[in-house]
Amino acid sequence: MTATDRTAEHPAGPTTDRRRPELAAFLRSRRARVTPQDVGMPPGPRRRTPGLRREEVAQLSGVGVTWYTWLEQGRPINASPQVLDAVARTLRLDRPEREHLYQLAGVAYAATPEAGVEAVAPDVQGILDALDPLPAVVYNARYDLLATNLGYRLLFQVRRDLRDPATGRLANAMWTLFVAPEELCPLLFRESELPVMVAILRSAYGRHVGEPVWEEFIHALSEASDYFAELWRGGDVAPPGQYVKTFRHQALDRDLRMTSTSLGIDNLPECRIVVYSPADEESRELLGRLRADNERSRP
Repeated sequence: MTATDRTAEHPAGPTTDRRRPELAAFLRSRRARVTPQDVGMPPGPRRRTPGLRREEVAQLSGVGVTWYTWLEQGRPINASPQVLDAVARTLRLDRPEREHLYQLAGVAYAATPEAGVEAVAPDVQGILDALDPLPAVVYNARYDLLATNLGYRLLFQVRRDLRDPATGRLANAMWTLFVAPEELCPLLFRESELPVMVAILRSAYGRHVGEPVWEEFIHALSEASDYFAELWRGGDVAPPGQYVKTFRHQALDRDLRMTSTSLGIDNLPECRIVVYSPADEESRELLGRLRADNERSRP
């Protein structure tokens, strides 16, 4: 145990005072649900309380019994991320519980890298379909297309099957916008729109620096597009949010101005629904024309 894990030398403030009873109760409740069999220990003699004993949690976590007892009693001690991770593994905490433990202990939480999400549940697809005729899509942090509705497919001229039949990779909005021929790019004002998208991408990249799938994506896109490479070197960052974008469409003789709004999705970390709403009445009429033309072309 390091010096940072010993008793804190500074007085606890009001927020810390309120967290400590919560931390104590949380640890006790999580300890009570883990049985010796869950962690590969013999059940032993009859236990007065369910779950593991404090000394067993301490032993399995590699910390001192006194230190863990103080932590569970809500005493004013500091804990390092490494020690909290060890306790979290012993208590079999899932990601939300681990984050909650960090918050109660007053330690900054850094999420561990997870496999990228490549599909959405039927209920999320149902939300997209309910938003139609407003174009809507689910992007992950790299702008992979995870799901779309008909309005989005008509506006951006993408197939319902979002995977490349040759490579099996998901369609990616950044790749299309930077690598496809400029006349096929649906964004009209590339010089103002694309830098914002790259800045949003970079803000997400900060959580994934060094991860192979991210590094390969950035490298490949930089190799394929000098403009992307130039913007990436600029280092700008921006959060997802609401932006007004102007689109062109081959079937229309006028441009559409659409407001994009990003909405987070519970249980899909770093994924978001992006909904495109007409920014003016003319754009609303043009969106309706796309739908009518599609209906007439159907057999």
